[in-house]
Amino acid sequence: MRPFRSALVVSCALAAAGCSDETTGPNVEASTVSAFLPSHSSLRAKLQEIVAEANGGLGFDMWATILDRNGLVVDVVFSGEKRGDQWPGSRVISAQKANTANAFSLHDFALSSANLYAPVQPGGSLFGLQESNPVDPAVAYGGRAGDFGTKKDFMIGKRIGGINVFGGGLALYTPSGRLVGGIGLSGDTSCTDHIIAWKLRHSLNLDNVPAGVGESNTDNIIFSPDATLDGFEHPRCDPEAVTIAEGLPENFPVGPGE
Repeated sequence: MRPFRSALVVSCALAAAGCSDETTGPNVEASTVSAFLPSHSSLRAKLQEIVAEANGGLGFDMWATILDRNGLVVDVVFSGEKRGDQWPGSRVISAQKANTANAFSLHDFALSSANLYAPVQPGGSLFGLQESNPVDPAVAYGGRAGDFGTKKDFMIGKRIGGINVFGGGLALYTPSGRLVGGIGLSGDTSCTDHIIAWKLRHSLNLDNVPAGVGESNTDNIIFSPDATLDGFEHPRCDPEAVTIAEGLPENFPVGPGE
């Protein structure tokens, strides 16, 4: 794991962090995240398998969106048998979360969407960040509704934008440690969204996280021991989800797979 940079430095720099094309240095994108992904049907099968596990929350079906480092949506899947089996509004939220994690993570430092909850609250060091990169409604709601979550989803190949500051969005790092995009999950409580996103990223071997503010120097969700929210903390959900989430770095450790 690379050395952790202090929360103060990260907090002060975040507002200026962007997701522009890199042309020099270690962030050069030699290939897109697509090169590291399974087929649409295989990705959906992985999601369905994970959703069927114990994840706390409500036990609902989920939407998952993956986008590349340049913010272009690469794939959108859902876990239910049909499109209406999961909250329709969660399709766009999953894309927002993927965009958030990608837009505010760096080659040597990862932030999950959950890590941004406390800083954007009134009085927080990043208050207003959630308004800074609005969703493009033409991308979010264009095309045929019947294509949503399929290989023909209108979002694919387009920049969705959006900032969402609760659990479910994670940056994607290849086994060699290169940041190639983000993944977003939505459809259940925010803590369960984070859990399923973590497990799905792990199954894709795209979790070689370099450093973060969470447990074990990762981008895991952080829960306050009381009702106070400061730093990079996130509200608690149901007790089962909190327990599962806190154990993610140990049970599904980040780093290059075998």
